[in-house]
Amino acid sequence: MSIDTTKQSRRISRRTVLKAVGAAATTFSIPTVTRADAAGTIRIGFVSPTTGPLGVFGDADAFTLERIRALLGKGLENHGKTYNIEIIARDSQSDPNKASEFAGDLILNKGVHLMVPASTSDVINPVSDQCELNGVPSISSTAPWQSFVFPRGGSSDKPFAWTYHFFWGLEDALGTFVGLWNSFQTNKKVGMLFPSNTDGEAWGNRDYGLPPAVEKAGYTTVVPNKFQPRTNDFSAQIALYKQAGVDIVGGITTPTDLKTFITQCRQQNFTPKVVTVAAALLFPSGIEALGSLGEGMSTEVWWTPAFSFRSSLTGQNSAEIAAEWEAKTGKQWIQPLGYTHALWEVIIDILKRAENPLDRTSIRDAMKATKIQTLVGPVDFSSGPHPNISKTPIFGGQWVKGAKYPFDLKIVDNSLSKLVPTDGKLQPLHW
Repeated sequence: MSIDTTKQSRRISRRTVLKAVGAAATTFSIPTVTRADAAGTIRIGFVSPTTGPLGVFGDADAFTLERIRALLGKGLENHGKTYNIEIIARDSQSDPNKASEFAGDLILNKGVHLMVPASTSDVINPVSDQCELNGVPSISSTAPWQSFVFPRGGSSDKPFAWTYHFFWGLEDALGTFVGLWNSFQTNKKVGMLFPSNTDGEAWGNRDYGLPPAVEKAGYTTVVPNKFQPRTNDFSAQIALYKQAGVDIVGGITTPTDLKTFITQCRQQNFTPKVVTVAAALLFPSGIEALGSLGEGMSTEVWWTPAFSFRSSLTGQNSAEIAAEWEAKTGKQWIQPLGYTHALWEVIIDILKRAENPLDRTSIRDAMKATKIQTLVGPVDFSSGPHPNISKTPIFGGQWVKGAKYPFDLKIVDNSLSKLVPTDGKLQPLHW
């Protein structure tokens, strides 16, 4: 879901960053409460996509920030000293260039000690690049680890100095997709749907992406050209799928692009048995936008209220946090809710352990040594597939008609993790 901005972000000059981004910046930060006995103020930069096509990924951020600010109202204890916490939040507006500019402003003008690019590759990668360039520790989540490592020039033997990330990997998502499809009778022909951006390049990669994993599992792939994000015409892709007679469509899109694609599938009489798409099908709003066609759509599942872990900050389990969200917002729970909470569990744990929480190198060293149980599972950077990565669990889910809400997300595949039991089997789509 991102334009490859690695080179672009590296070209952003100090002068550009120091210019008045303030007028364009959307901030939901609040002033720090000054304490007479405070040892200092730890400044945290928080960049998130709360508006624009990726805004659904940032929906839970304001809710969580309000809770975290209340929790830290009396400061943070570290080695017998109390520190004020100032969280300076910026809305990237789903624009990777703005994310990079805001990161530079927070680093060079605000002097943040720690950066948090909250979610999606369009925020995480450009912000992380600025952190690497300027020697600022960064912790992120909510993007496959390959999308974090490889587009930024990383490899298994080439760690980053300042930037760390916890989430599942493409190998896990691909295994989940195959697990879903293996449970259902099809002709094993899969049409691939990928946008022309960083996530599309990662998911469509011939070495580690979806096509080789699916082919290895015994499926035939049909891979059309990547589409431009926000396109209004999927005729070429649909024609190729129809010609090949595919039963399954798999890939990654935004909710807006998937709605356009599904609408045109129906108009052009292409009715696959299964549609399993990452990102776009994560959210109730995306499913509801499809109307009756939303029933039966399938996707990856990162977090649900059924997770058994408890928060290291509040002691609440996932069901309790989801219930609090629904009572506060009047909205159905969303998957990023669990991860944005877990992100702050990790942040606070790092700052409590840092030898000097006002020193960037000290924070980075504490980050590297992280071993904590969070709402989404354990985060441990000593156990990842890459030195800057810790992996978390994933499941396969399907949207069905709901009771309290129009649709409910049910777990129908747990072949990669038995953390949560299944709640049914994959069913065909109703066109």
